[in-house]
Amino acid sequence: MSYRETYEMWLHSAALDAAEQAELAAIGGDEKEIESRFFGPLEFGTAGLRGIMGLGLNRMNVHVIRHATQGFANVVLAEGQVAAEAGVAICFDCRNHSAEFAQAAACVMAANGVKVRLFEAMRPTPELSFAVREYGCTAGINVTASHNPKEYNGYKVYWSDGAQLPPRHAAAIAAEMERLDIFRDVKTMDYAEAESQGLITLMGGETDQKFLENVMAQVNDKAAVETVADSFKMVYTPFHGTGYQLIPEVLRRLGLKHLYCVPEQMVIDGNFPTVVSPNPENPEGFYLAIDLAKKEGADFILGSDPDADRVGIMVRDKTGEFITISGNQTGVLLLDYLIGAKKRAGTLPENAAALKTIVTTEMARKVAETSGVACFDTFTGFKFMAEKKNALEAAGTHKVIFSYEESYGYMLGDYVRDKDAVTAALLLTEMAAWYAGQGMTLYDALQSLYQKYGCYGEKTLNLVMPGLEGMANMKTLMDGLRQKPLTEIAGTAVKVRKDYSDGSAVDLTTGKTDTMELSGSNVLRYELQDGTTILVRPSGTEPKVKVYILANGTTQAECAEKVARYEEWAETLRK
Repeated sequence: MSYRETYEMWLHSAALDAAEQAELAAIGGDEKEIESRFFGPLEFGTAGLRGIMGLGLNRMNVHVIRHATQGFANVVLAEGQVAAEAGVAICFDCRNHSAEFAQAAACVMAANGVKVRLFEAMRPTPELSFAVREYGCTAGINVTASHNPKEYNGYKVYWSDGAQLPPRHAAAIAAEMERLDIFRDVKTMDYAEAESQGLITLMGGETDQKFLENVMAQVNDKAAVETVADSFKMVYTPFHGTGYQLIPEVLRRLGLKHLYCVPEQMVIDGNFPTVVSPNPENPEGFYLAIDLAKKEGADFILGSDPDADRVGIMVRDKTGEFITISGNQTGVLLLDYLIGAKKRAGTLPENAAALKTIVTTEMARKVAETSGVACFDTFTGFKFMAEKKNALEAAGTHKVIFSYEESYGYMLGDYVRDKDAVTAALLLTEMAAWYAGQGMTLYDALQSLYQKYGCYGEKTLNLVMPGLEGMANMKTLMDGLRQKPLTEIAGTAVKVRKDYSDGSAVDLTTGKTDTMELSGSNVLRYELQDGTTILVRPSGTEPKVKVYILANGTTQAECAEKVARYEEWAETLRK
């Protein structure tokens, strides 16, 4: 069926109400817009669905949500009646239409006889992962687009371990969606009727308290906070999102006396009116927090993204100005602190391990192994970290104390299997207070780690490739790099070339090819003669190719020079 035929089918479908038909009729003369909305469905992958909100097959709307949920319901039902009885937990964030989409998903699951635990109001993503595990659910759904711009929404799917879906279940849902008609084959029912029949149960404060008990159990050194409680000041912003209640609560329970929340950004608003992008990776979003920190004399700023799974921090440097601490740097600081704090408390397991992704700084490995802690790589995505954690601990070989990726995601404890800004906020604040007790800011702490472990520098470039041709351009780029393998980059020889799609590793100095443990992901890795590592991979959720530059050297200036040189090369990949 052509995109025009699909448009006409939607336009005349009895499933659409008058307002929806009017929306589609209004674009009847705009062929480009029709093609954009109907050229094909949103791709369902291990991260679920994500796209711009609007009416159409390639947009996030209630019909696409119901279609995906019917496919998911069929996969749950294939597991048997016990799985249907254990049911599905459903959560949603602050975005426009998130509550509506979550309720639509709940009604489809209920109509299929799958019991639902639905949060009564928006909650952080990690609490959804917790609820799946805590209540023994078969699966979970979270309606969120994380830190994407306001036009987007998404549909994340989880399995019984509280992690995002493994590939086989995602593929099964995608196959069901391809088989099912988006209108005719979807079952749904009235929400009030589903609730009265006990098919939908609401979760609220009781689940919050269970989650918070687990979070607070992660505290390593409350005395460190109490020691500086009268003088330590910090600023927090939820960027209009779901962290606005639980993060301030855990910080108060930690013993913080001087917590200043950015009032304009404590207002829940899916339009994110005070920022261009509600992403804690972008320092420009912190301008209100910086103003408040300067006014109150705070040295530490923390922000969580709209669904409270990512967290970013800013600290004063030696000049007194606020600077961003990157996700790579934040993870290194926290890993080093956790190892030290657990050693001081006598709680560091003998077989302790840390997990990081293949695109995360190698400094993390240096920190871990110097302290006698094992460090393992995984592919990008916390579902892979969850799988690795589960496997290591099931085998009894290691106990994972910390998992992180460079894009501001951190996982701690045993009660979630996803990024968790609530627990990360707690421990980052404990760490900042502990260093304050030593007369140091986190900027000072980072410099001391460079002295101890060596200097490192990282940069991630996003080569955006939008529009209908974007996916084709991304494929062309990756195919080209494989068809004409690089032997040098910016004048520096490639020492080892790795392709994670087939797990091959070629040593260019000897010509020997080995097989890596990790395979099955569209990522290329180049290890250069000067110690720099460069990775290239298409994003799984956005129309862009990401280039990661991981440098090390004897000084930070040397690292910065390497990063700048390879960044210039990476820009040539856009052409």
